[in-house]
Amino acid sequence: MPPKFGMIAALQGDLDTSDGVGKVFFRQDSSPEALRKAAEHINRAFPEDDEVNPTHAVVITWVDVATHEPQSRGDGIEKKRNTFQLVIASLEIASYAIVLYARDGIQFTTTPAGDISVVMHGGFSKGFFKGFLFSSQGPYYRITTEKEESVRALAKETNSGLRGVWVYEIGTSPYFTNVAPGEVTDLPPEAPAGYDEVEDTRKTVYTDGQQVESIEVHQVQYQPYQPGNPEVVVVDDTDINVDVFSYNLGTCSNNRNKCSQFADCKDYSSGYCCHCRPGFYGNGIQCVAEGNPQRMNGKVYGKVYVGNSPSPVEFTSNDLHSYVVVNDGRSYVAISDIPYTLGPSLQPLSALGGGEFTRQAEVTFLPGSEKLTISQEFKGIDEHDHLVVSTTLEGHVPEVSPGSTVQIDRYSEIYQYTNNLITSSSTRDYVVSFPDGSTETRTYQWRQTITFQSCQHGDSLRDMKPTQMLSVDQVFVMYDANNELIRFAMSNKIGDINGGQPQENPCFTGRHGCDTNAVCRPGQGTEFTCQCAAGFNGDGRTCYDIDECRENPQICGSHAICNNQPGTFRCECDDGYQFSSDGQTCVEVNRPVDACEEGTHTCDIPERAQCSYTGGSSYICSCLPGFTGDGRTCRDIDECQTGRCHQDAVCYNTEGSFTCQCKAGYYGDGFSCSPVRTKTRCEAHRDSLLSVAGYGPRGPRPPVGQYIPTCDENGAYEPMQCHGSTGYCWCVDRNGQEISGTRSGPDSRPMCFDNGGVQPPIGPTPRPDVHPLPPGSHLLYAQSGRIEHVPLKGHDLKKDDAKPLLHLPEKVIIGVAYDCVEKMVYWTEITSPSISKASIEGGEPAEIIQSDLGSPEGITIDHLGRTMFWTDSMKDRIEVASLDGSQRRVIINSDLVNPRAVIADPPNGNLYWADWNRDAPKIETSWMDGTNRRVLVKEDLGLPNGLTYDSQSSMLCWADAGTVDFRQMTQLRNYVCLLISNKCNLLPAGTHKMECMHPARGDRRQILGGIQYPFGMTSFGKNIYYTDWQRDAVVAVDRHASKESDHFQPQKRTKLYGIATAYAQCPSGQNYCAVNNGGCDYLCLATPTGRSCKCPDNAVEGSCVERDSGY
Repeated sequence: MPPKFGMIAALQGDLDTSDGVGKVFFRQDSSPEALRKAAEHINRAFPEDDEVNPTHAVVITWVDVATHEPQSRGDGIEKKRNTFQLVIASLEIASYAIVLYARDGIQFTTTPAGDISVVMHGGFSKGFFKGFLFSSQGPYYRITTEKEESVRALAKETNSGLRGVWVYEIGTSPYFTNVAPGEVTDLPPEAPAGYDEVEDTRKTVYTDGQQVESIEVHQVQYQPYQPGNPEVVVVDDTDINVDVFSYNLGTCSNNRNKCSQFADCKDYSSGYCCHCRPGFYGNGIQCVAEGNPQRMNGKVYGKVYVGNSPSPVEFTSNDLHSYVVVNDGRSYVAISDIPYTLGPSLQPLSALGGGEFTRQAEVTFLPGSEKLTISQEFKGIDEHDHLVVSTTLEGHVPEVSPGSTVQIDRYSEIYQYTNNLITSSSTRDYVVSFPDGSTETRTYQWRQTITFQSCQHGDSLRDMKPTQMLSVDQVFVMYDANNELIRFAMSNKIGDINGGQPQENPCFTGRHGCDTNAVCRPGQGTEFTCQCAAGFNGDGRTCYDIDECRENPQICGSHAICNNQPGTFRCECDDGYQFSSDGQTCVEVNRPVDACEEGTHTCDIPERAQCSYTGGSSYICSCLPGFTGDGRTCRDIDECQTGRCHQDAVCYNTEGSFTCQCKAGYYGDGFSCSPVRTKTRCEAHRDSLLSVAGYGPRGPRPPVGQYIPTCDENGAYEPMQCHGSTGYCWCVDRNGQEISGTRSGPDSRPMCFDNGGVQPPIGPTPRPDVHPLPPGSHLLYAQSGRIEHVPLKGHDLKKDDAKPLLHLPEKVIIGVAYDCVEKMVYWTEITSPSISKASIEGGEPAEIIQSDLGSPEGITIDHLGRTMFWTDSMKDRIEVASLDGSQRRVIINSDLVNPRAVIADPPNGNLYWADWNRDAPKIETSWMDGTNRRVLVKEDLGLPNGLTYDSQSSMLCWADAGTVDFRQMTQLRNYVCLLISNKCNLLPAGTHKMECMHPARGDRRQILGGIQYPFGMTSFGKNIYYTDWQRDAVVAVDRHASKESDHFQPQKRTKLYGIATAYAQCPSGQNYCAVNNGGCDYLCLATPTGRSCKCPDNAVEGSCVERDSGY
């Protein structure tokens, strides 16, 4: 759509009339009656225009047409069919289209197109028209959208003041330049059943008609042959609910397919009716076997206020399941996700509930007069023979305190029957038993109205008794606080209000002994047989459920999960998929695409620009500092052109930055240059020692035994410093501080590297297979004594470019973390044990913490506050320190057994960690200062190893390895496990799955099941990456599609440990510690409300002052 040819589409799709049921009728009609009706519709739709009187009309009617889609099941389910009508009315100066949609005539909204289903279209198209040089597509006016609801609305709404009737002006003389819709969108109030139709006196509402370019309309150029007695019939009012140009379709021959396969169709003088056959009950359109348990599924919506609470408890699609045995008068109802604040107070509502009907009930609680409205719409039987219901609760209920139970006494209720309407009312008592043993009797009044569609012809209404009595014998209610589930059960019987005697056949008295999942079939007298219901096997006395999911694993199709249920099964779509209009095929959910995360944006490369997602499908491109442009194209700013350096300095422009260097004969940092040289730190240090020295024949002479530093020609400390008296030498950093472990004896010299020069390739010794990290984003993972990297292209693994980054023989590296500011990799290893770091751009590894460690495992970096956190599973604690290893502080040291994974959320000031304690595994969180600690997850966990947090989606995700092998545990502890506190015992079987949750909402959901043995875990955009001990691989999981998308196995097949993402640029976000260390003298630890200034554990008393969270 739109087509190349001109078209008026009442409802366009791939329709089928080849089965002998669906038909299309058309005729040219200039009869006064047809033209009068056309004029009524047009003038009602355009009340402000002059009245029109058409002179010609063409009438086309589609009756019970189906789609070309074949039946998907061989169980006799009838095809869905549509009925609608188009009238083209014209006069000398204008033409109009009148489209009529039967109230129940839109049964399907999509038709197949190849391997997919497309939504049906309605509208007006001029098609291709030829211009002077070119042909082009003419105007196309849509009356539906790409959403199925717009098609369903055709039978429910209007633009002409009558439901299901739509009027359009489609041509005006002489130019035919617009399509204008009718202007009356209000519906008249529907007359109650049994009353004559009255005129709608409400004020009409007018809306401007939308105009498009010309759709040319031609006069009728042919006169079809009309036989003397044409087949012209009148549409039954129950099918098209308005007085229309109609064919008589009210006979069984034209409507037999509308009856249930368990019903018979019967013609009457005024129409036809569907009657359920003996052994079945229902409205004839849908029939259910007597004695067959009826299951009901649906959702609950609404808002309920409890007691004097100012805030309501909201229902947002809560599940409702029910089970009804009609012959026995038994029913069971369960509603899930009922919070403890509401659950006890809903217990008195035992009557929360086939065919198709709507129920409206009003409950008034006495003596407080709290009112609750219950609206239930029963939408008939679905493809699984379940009654579908939608329930809405609105209003107030008196509070029933938690822990209380409710007992509802027996009661009777009189039902009054009229045409398509049932009403009833009753007063019911219930007893509340409180936890302290006291009781209280309460009362409420119940009024309800049930409306339904029944056959209006023949004797069916005459046979209906005007009143019947429902006697409820037993009622059971219970609220399960642990599972947030409320259950109702009741048994009842219905009979004559005067107490007529029931039939004696056991099928009707309930004394038959058939299984609850069997049908009791009455015979002569008191004889009967038991037959297992559909979905069960057995002799009728005992019935066993058939597991359809196991017998036919492909029954639900692709992207769907089969869920076996007693007597049936349900197909549920995987996460990220939903049922299409056919109710059976799972199609991918259209969700907004984050182009920044997907890598499909048009921004410049990450080294020059930043992509910022703004919601929906929108994003913003902005150039990084040092660049200029629109974000899609960024150019380097030549800072040297703007005179940024001192006048006596030389400026060197670099990509995204610049450097300044004083000219020869001048001294300074380039921003400030002077001909007088200011002493450097090394020179000041050296000269301060020489100033107290004596003088010898060749100048100043230091005292014997005094160390004097040596400075290079620029005044910086020489990388190697030696003691002139002892002969010992050592390496120093740029501040002159001795580098631990480099001191050598008098007869040797250490290998020291120039602090200002080019650093050697990373690693303890230069190696041809060890490489600094190139630009871009990468995955860093630990494999025994190595850290390797895999580049990322978007979210894809560039497996061919994977290379070693760091090689540390004889070490067992466990945790890996990355500092995006200084581009440093940090790791824990358990052989020494120690925590170390190295630059990814090349440089020597440096141990920063060596003492007071047991088994350091997980590690994470706060790149804003410049701190690191790590877990120690031998000392059972979590620590924090500055990135140079100083200012250590224990923040968590209680109720930890086996802490491993730890992850920081610096912008929000939160810390998360996992404890795989075999007796009570859990995932916890606290603020980054260790306060406000709480458990997030403790149920259904086995061995929560990996943990990651995605700042863009605010999702915390973890991987559960289930069972840990003793040998793997021994290796993890570097062969020093020694059964301390029995920590190396075999863990119980776990879950082997990946899950995510929003920590603030607790909405836990499974991402992927059946994973083998995850260890480390990280995230980047839409993907989660984890290392797997069983597969010796890095595995990529698309968390949106909930499926594995790729995996990478290094050449060296050994166990992989920690994994981290090395970002091309730091993630967005700030916290209070990012500027000036938050004003703290020592440790600045972020919190959601500000920051805390904390002292190191080794601070000298009185030298450090702590300040609580806040700023």
